[in-house]
Order: sequence, then structure tokens, then C-alpha cells
Amino acid sequence: MPPSKRVTAESLRAKKRSGQKITMLTAYDYTMARLLDAAGVDALLVGDSLGMTVLGYDTTIPVTLQDILHHTRAVVRGTQRALVVADLPFLTYQVSLEEALRNAGRLIQEGGAQAVKLEGGRTVAPAVQRIVEAGIPVMGHLGLTPQSIHRFGGYRVQGKTRRSAEALLEDARALERAGVFAIVLELVPAELARLITEEVGVPTIGIGAGPYCDGQVQVINDILGLDPEFQPRHAKQYAPLGEQIQQIARRYVAEVQEGLFPEDAHSTHIDPQVLEGLGRVSAPHEAGQEERAMVS
Repeated sequence: MPPSKRVTAESLRAKKRSGQKITMLTAYDYTMARLLDAAGVDALLVGDSLGMTVLGYDTTIPVTLQDILHHTRAVVRGTQRALVVADLPFLTYQVSLEEALRNAGRLIQEGGAQAVKLEGGRTVAPAVQRIVEAGIPVMGHLGLTPQSIHRFGGYRVQGKTRRSAEALLEDARALERAGVFAIVLELVPAELARLITEEVGVPTIGIGAGPYCDGQVQVINDILGLDPEFQPRHAKQYAPLGEQIQQIARRYVAEVQEGLFPEDAHSTHIDPQVLEGLGRVSAPHEAGQEERAMVS
């Protein structure tokens, strides 16, 4: 079967207009991207969450543009259908409009992504507009923006007061005016996410923002339960793969140590005549004759 047509930014906008829900998951490598693409996920986000899920950092702050480029290239190679969106890391779009455009362009030109994502509202709207004017689709990100974690003082729900709710709504409108094709809403009360979804003409994609958004995004590690010690409230664990992987690894270790693996079925063989005369070790009976000759 030929691959399905590639999902585009316009495809997601069309889904909002028709009332179809959008699906998005994070992906950081070729193998996972290939599996999720084949499963029919609409969009794959090469998120700076890879800082914690792949690189072992405590936050997304240390993630570099080079990190995102490296993983984006792998994800792109694993996809034929899904829209690949690459995150712009911390301080790659805040310094100047020129630098924002340059770095976004690298994710498209060198990384192979079809869109980029950045965090923030009215303050980053000029950067969004500049990038969009250059022909690069931009996805916005509001609510809990992990790159601002030190300002928020932790991973907390945003928009719970009248003032902060109004600010988020204005940020969403500003991003729409600047030209984003979609907006991620993270850790926003469901009712506020619903209002924003109704107020803007571009799709909203929620994570911890309730069921009323135009779509949903989750970190793949969370829904697969890859970290048995971490289960965020907003994520549904579809399988405890972390525990299962540990069990498989323990079984492997035991079988190797006990000589149960590999079995004959996992081995290949050679014609004994090919080995004749090879190596310095003689046949057992020949070795015994040589030892007796040395003693005499």
C-alpha cells in the first residue's frame, strides 16, 4: 500500500472546521516515530521534553538547538504521514527576530521538520509573525510553558484566576493574529480551555487541559509508563511498559548467567572440515600425546 498523504498545518485547521479531533504525541527517535506514524497519529512533536525523557535533565532548560536537530532528523526518517513539529528550545527565539527566524529555518532546512513550536503569548507574537512570513508554519504553546518553569515556581495549573484567565485568552488571540496554525494549551482549567477553543479560529491541542480542545497531545513516555516512578495526573497510562521492560531485562540477565541463552536455535554452525587445522589449540587426544612426550 502506498503511504498516506502527509498531514499538514492546513490539514489540522481543516479538522477543527469539520469537528474532527486532532491526535499528537511526542517522538524522539526513528523507531518510535515509525511505530506512531503507522498507528495513524496526526502529528509528532519533537519536544524539548526530550531533555527529561531522553537526556536525563531535571528541566527542559538545558536542551539545545543541536539536540532538537539531532532528534528531529531521526523522527523525520521514521515518518511518511505524520506532521513533524520541532520545538524551538529556550533562548533560541527570544533574543531577536532575526535569530528566531534563523533557528526556526534550521529546524526546517536541516532537521526536516514541517513546522516549529514555541512557547509564549503576546511577548513572542512578533517572532511568530516573522517566522510565518518566511513560510514556516508555527504552533503556539500557552498555559504551563516549561521553559518558564523558574518563573512559575513549579509545574502548576495556569489561568485559575480572573486576571490570569484573561491574560491567556488575550495571548491566544495574539498568537492567532500573528499567524500560528495551532495552539497547545498545557495545564489549563478545562472550562478556560473550552472558552479559548471557541474564541480562536485555529485548533487548540490540550495536555492537561480537559476534553474540549480540538485535539490532545501527550508525552509518549507517560502513556507507555516507561518511568514507573513518574505518572502525571494529566496522562493516562495505557501500559506499564517500564515495569515490563525491567522484567524482560532481569529474565535475560538470569538466562545468560545460567547458560540458558543462547540456545541452538539462536546460533549458526559451520562445517567441521572448515575448522580443521585452524587455531593453536590441538584436538584433546593430540594434546595428551604431546604432554606425555614432553615428560619422557
